[in-house]
Amino acid sequence: MIENYGILGWIVIGLLAGGIAKLLMPGKDPGGCLITILLGIAGALVAGFLGKAIGWYDEGEAAGFIAAIIGAFLLLLIYRLVLRRRG
Repeated sequence: MIENYGILGWIVIGLLAGGIAKLLMPGKDPGGCLITILLGIAGALVAGFLGKAIGWYDEGEAAGFIAAIIGAFLLLLIYRLVLRRRG
C-alpha cells in the first residue's frame, strides 16, 4: 500500500499512524509532531519487516495501515519506557 506513494506518502501515513497510536495510548507524551511522524514511519517499517518474517507480506510489499498503527503504538510504548527510565 505505502510503496506506491513515495516519500510524501510515507510522511502522511506516518503522521496518521503515529497520531492514531498517540490517541490510543493514554497519558502524556514526551514527543511532539516530528516524533509522531518518525514513530509512525518507523512503525510501518517495523510492521513490514516483521510481517515479511512471519510470512504475511511478500518481498517488496509494505505493511498495511493497521499494521503501521500497531507498529507505531509499540514504538511509542518503547519510547515512553526509555524516556521514563532516563528521567
